[in-house]
Amino acid sequence: MPTPRKKKAAFFSFLYPRIVLANSRILLEREYLLTLQNKAGLTAAEQAWLSAQAQRLRVDAALASDAMFTALGRRLDTMPPSLVLAQAANESAWGTSRFARDGNNLFGQWCFSKGCGLVPTGRVAGALHEVARFRSPYESVRAYIQNLNRHTSYQHLRELRARHRDEERLADGVTLAAGLMNYSERGQPYIDEIRSMIRFNNLSFYDQQFARSVAGVQPQTLTRLVTAARSADLLPRVESADAPASEG
Repeated sequence: MPTPRKKKAAFFSFLYPRIVLANSRILLEREYLLTLQNKAGLTAAEQAWLSAQAQRLRVDAALASDAMFTALGRRLDTMPPSLVLAQAANESAWGTSRFARDGNNLFGQWCFSKGCGLVPTGRVAGALHEVARFRSPYESVRAYIQNLNRHTSYQHLRELRARHRDEERLADGVTLAAGLMNYSERGQPYIDEIRSMIRFNNLSFYDQQFARSVAGVQPQTLTRLVTAARSADLLPRVESADAPASEG
């Protein structure tokens, strides 16, 4: 029977490639955004793309204006793998929760139209929310990142990330966890728990590996990651003394 340590290792190995895929696609979109920002004039198709991104990320600014490009640049960005892994483990009980098993929902995300997901057991009378159902765990990761990238509750998280970006480095999960005050009713104790999970499981290793894999943000590098044939191709490639321990 697998030990708890092996179960954790399997969970991280399963989820990390999907985080790499989601983040790499965001970086490709970000690269395209910067390309449009530097153009003298935009085609109708390019304007349509900008408009769609602004609507998706809830940016209210004049089309192709400096304000729009600045706001999109703050919202169209990646999340540290360590933060995603820790929250997924916490919210889904390491992938064993009912919502993870029956709805591929790893982060407890809600939806508000009848039949959109799974009705929580013991839902308060009169409440309308359900726990969203996704076609795959990857879609759950994408929706989770989008939620952090656009909801007003996570403005502080985005500001912390932007400071790191301005310094030309990717933010780490322990730092960005400070922006999760509104993710749980527990507030600071929830942040402390997520940080503890990152540290105890050495999840910063995955932040470092992802940073190396996208170093220089070359489009061809990102395209290779996005088009990887197997999820195993997205796992860390180098042996490291800093890697999370697993049992043989």
